[in-house]
Amino acid sequence: MEAYLGIDVGSVTTKFAVLNSADELLASLYLPTGGRPVAMVQRGLRQIGQQLPADAEIKGVATTGSARYLAGAVVGADLVKNEITCQAVAAIDNVPEVRTVIEIGGQDSKIIIIRDGMVTDFGMNTVCAAGTGSFLDHQAGRLNMSIEELSRRALLGGDSVRISGRCTVFAESDMVHKQQTGHNVDDIIYGLCRALVRNYLSDVGSHKDIQPPVLFQGGVAFNQGIVRALREELEMEITVPPHHEVMGAIGAALLVHERAAVSRNGCKFKGFGVSEIEYQTSSFECQACPTACEIVRISEDDRVVACWGGQCDMWEESTVGQGD
Repeated sequence: MEAYLGIDVGSVTTKFAVLNSADELLASLYLPTGGRPVAMVQRGLRQIGQQLPADAEIKGVATTGSARYLAGAVVGADLVKNEITCQAVAAIDNVPEVRTVIEIGGQDSKIIIIRDGMVTDFGMNTVCAAGTGSFLDHQAGRLNMSIEELSRRALLGGDSVRISGRCTVFAESDMVHKQQTGHNVDDIIYGLCRALVRNYLSDVGSHKDIQPPVLFQGGVAFNQGIVRALREELEMEITVPPHHEVMGAIGAALLVHERAAVSRNGCKFKGFGVSEIEYQTSSFECQACPTACEIVRISEDDRVVACWGGQCDMWEESTVGQGD
C-alpha cells in the first residue's frame, strides 16, 4: 500500500498525517513539542509507524512548520514547504470553494485568503501572544481549570463581560478586576474568548477581505468558545473541518503525493529506524549579520545533520537544500 507522510513541527505541537494513494487519512498524531523538536519527531515516527497497516510503504515525506528544515533533515524529506501553502492545500482539499482560512495555534496564528483555489493574501501574528492558544492556556491556569473545562464553560457564558485583549498582562489585570466586582466566571471566560478573537482580527486579520466559506484550523479550533466568538464577531458561519488540528501535516502529505506522481528521484525517507538514532546537539553564534543569532546544530556521529534556530532560514536551507 502506498503511503505519504506529512510532518508539521511547530513551537508548541508536532503533528503527523499519513495518507494513502487515494489521499484518505490512514493515521494521524498530535504531540507536544516541548522544546525538543528532534525528540518529538523521533517519538512521533515510532508511534505513527505502529498505527500503519503492515503493508504500508512510505513513498514520499514532506515537512512543514517552524522547524520544517530541521525535521526534513532528520527524517529525509522529499519536500519542505511553508505553513501557509500546506494549510491552504489541506483547506482546499477539504472544502474546494473555501475563501478564508483562520488558523490559530499555540504561539502563532495565520489568516489565508483564497480566491478560485489560489492563495491571494495572507497574514501572520506579530510577537504578541494575545491572539494565540497560549493566551487561553495561561488564563485557564490562572482560573485553576483545564483548557477543556474552559472551552465547555465558555459556551455557558453571556456576552456581558468585556476583557481587554490587546495584551496578556492587561487581560489578566482585567480578569482580576471583573472577578473582584462579582461578575459570573462563565461570563468572564467567554469574555476571554471574545478578547482573543478581537485581537486576532485586529492584528492578523487587519485589512483582510474575510469572506465565506471560512474554515477554522489549528489546535485552538477544539475550543468551542472560540468557534462561537468567531461566528458572533464575523457574523458568518465558521466550519471546523475534521482533523483540523493536523491540517498542516495533511497539506504536506498531499503536496508530496502530488510531487511523487511526477518525480523520478524516488523517496528519500530514512525509515522509521531514525527514531532510534542518537543525535548530539551543540550551538554557535552566526556572524552573517549584526543580529548574531544562536544556531543549534544537530549531529550524528560527528556529521552535521541540521542547523536551526535563526531569525532567517539561512542555516536551515543550507543543511536541507530545499526551499519553499
